Amino acid sequence: MTRFLPLLLANVTRKKARLALTVGSYAVALFLFGVLAAVQTAFNQGLEVAGADRLIVRNKVSLIMPLPYAYRDRILLVPGVRKVTYATWFGGIYQDERNFFANFAIDSDHYLEVYPEFRVEPSQWTDFLRDRQACAVGRKLAERFGWKLGDRIPLKGTIWTGVWEFNLRAIYEGSRPEDDTQQFWFRYDYLEERRPFGKGTVGWYVVQVGDPDRAAAAAAAINDRFANSSYETAAETEKAFAAGFVRQMGNIQALILSIGSVVFFTLLLVTGNVMAIAVRERMGEIGVLKTLGYSDGAVLALILSESCLYALLGGGAGVLGAKAFTLGGDPTQGLLVAFYFSPQKMALGLSFALLVGLLAGLLPALAAMRLKIVDALRRV
Repeated sequence: MTRFLPLLLANVTRKKARLALTVGSYAVALFLFGVLAAVQTAFNQGLEVAGADRLIVRNKVSLIMPLPYAYRDRILLVPGVRKVTYATWFGGIYQDERNFFANFAIDSDHYLEVYPEFRVEPSQWTDFLRDRQACAVGRKLAERFGWKLGDRIPLKGTIWTGVWEFNLRAIYEGSRPEDDTQQFWFRYDYLEERRPFGKGTVGWYVVQVGDPDRAAAAAAAINDRFANSSYETAAETEKAFAAGFVRQMGNIQALILSIGSVVFFTLLLVTGNVMAIAVRERMGEIGVLKTLGYSDGAVLALILSESCLYALLGGGAGVLGAKAFTLGGDPTQGLLVAFYFSPQKMALGLSFALLVGLLAGLLPALAAMRLKIVDALRRV
């Protein structure tokens, strides 16, 4: 096959403008595919990283309604429950309202036990536990604002008003690319000490169960334990909880598939037209190749290879461009917490491009294969 390579390259580069436009079409399409794939990953981030052994327990009325702190010990008594931690949404603003990021008070004693995917240097976590005004932030959030250990970070409270100041004592990492490292944590006891109202309550509980297959049964048992109380609960798996947020954003999956389908169908038509024109221009040359002994199969393979080469060049450029764009981080400054173009989706994009190349070149290649030498030479 390597002996056909010079002929293949000569055919592809014969029309420089056509080469640039066709490769550019693929590059734009695959760049768009990469960005859409990263957006989809961001919206599905909670589903992809949700722990199979974790439950979210919130107030049955609404997530913004609190639950009593006293529920923690009662949840621990539910059969199948191993560990319980909790958190409370703070909603602070750093410098400007546009600088949005998740910030909440956490149970510093057990939070990392329930979320082992978040990793912190032991010495940093020790410093966090020693300082009542300490905070811990994700790596991406620290890089976004240029924070470093020891910095004094003020947040303007929205629920509990006033300026709250924190000392940056720890920076956590995620063990997976999809993990959210744009969160801001601080100690629950500091919140409890300063807030003028809401004392003795938490925002939600995170429950770790011993057997993920029994998670639904544990959730039902928790809800039954607090049924008909002043603070009824809605316990569900972490994946179901994350799926609820995705549904609130609408059918993102269908939107992305619709846009992607239109783009690739258009690309198929454009490339098919390019290959059809290229074959018509070279009818005489194809006849000469067959006269020299090239088989119909060789001609078919040559045309298909040319079409696939367009796809590979343009698709590769588009995929690499999209990857480089996503490496720059979330372009929305906080809305998309996991803006990541995975190697699996990069390979999927290239596969789509090659499939389009094959389909676009199939009809022109079949026409060239079936072309008789007499008919081809008659058109010279």
